[in-house]
Amino acid sequence: MDTILSPRRRRLIGSAGAVGAVGALGSLSALSLTGCSERPHAVPSSTSVQLTGETMGTTYIVKLAATPLTAAQLERLATDVQSALDGVNRGMSLYRPESELMRLNRQPGHSPLAISKPLFEVLSTGQQVAQLSRGAFDMSVAPLVLAWGFGPTKRTAPPTDAAVQSGRAALGHAGLRLDRAQLTATKAQTAQQFDLGGIAKGYGVDLAAQALDAQGIEHYMIEVGGEVRTRGRNAQGQAWQIGIEQPDAMPQRARLVVPLSGQSMATSGDYRIYYEHEGRRYSHEIDPRTGAPIAHALASVTVVADDCMRADALATALIVLGPQAGWELAQREQLAAHFIVREPDGRLADRSSTAFAQLTQAA
Repeated sequence: MDTILSPRRRRLIGSAGAVGAVGALGSLSALSLTGCSERPHAVPSSTSVQLTGETMGTTYIVKLAATPLTAAQLERLATDVQSALDGVNRGMSLYRPESELMRLNRQPGHSPLAISKPLFEVLSTGQQVAQLSRGAFDMSVAPLVLAWGFGPTKRTAPPTDAAVQSGRAALGHAGLRLDRAQLTATKAQTAQQFDLGGIAKGYGVDLAAQALDAQGIEHYMIEVGGEVRTRGRNAQGQAWQIGIEQPDAMPQRARLVVPLSGQSMATSGDYRIYYEHEGRRYSHEIDPRTGAPIAHALASVTVVADDCMRADALATALIVLGPQAGWELAQREQLAAHFIVREPDGRLADRSSTAFAQLTQAA
């Protein structure tokens, strides 16, 4: 298996017994305050090269197969990948007051703000997924993310009803107007704030892939905290073998292995970032329609798509929709999606969309 695709780094907020595992923080609202990253390094083997590093508060791995490279070429690749990922971190973090996203969040309503092409592309794709999911995916959820304690200020108990209602009052993906010709974004109200945690990390993976493509790399797998993009074959000449994590498993292990070549995959789950209060678990996955963390039986959703940004956003939308409505959307839109559902007796059940089943059967 080439990697385990995990939706989050395991983190029980406010618990002295919090456990770390290889995976993603899952939300750019959970980026490190400093944004510091270690210099990437390469680990060669007889058949492949592996680049590793840190960014966005998590780790990344890039595996290159059947790719003869000079030391200079490898150094350039490592630099380009790190630069692509850190650029997303700098521009789209909810933790960085100077980020482009935070400038948009501070922008007065009805006042166009000139934004970069990368931010425009992420916002535009996010709007498309918001419309597709009828608001289950909504980037303007930031006030609720902050109210529930999944931003810079952590909580170990639910917010007041007044705080939730205040956050809901600022919601509304349709209130963001994007002008592609002018590259501007205009908010409907000043209170509107955006969290790109459900989409921007996938975009970072896509930018890293573009950096590899630009240097003619034909066989690679990029995994950034659980978001994956692939091209070509692995060192064994097969499709890349990507594992979907078993929810709540300690130690971490794969429940299902998916072969990928030229595709991306992302997972959203309820079991990575959360806190417990009075016997109830509160996940960081916020449902914009209720203003509260999801409270259904869906443990995780994995989506396969051509680009990682879209897979990332769709996985978020489907887990918010839940086990039935999410599956119905996947079927209707022919999305390749796999659902892991918690049964009343505590067991986990698997359900794949038709497109996902066909993908795995064809491998």
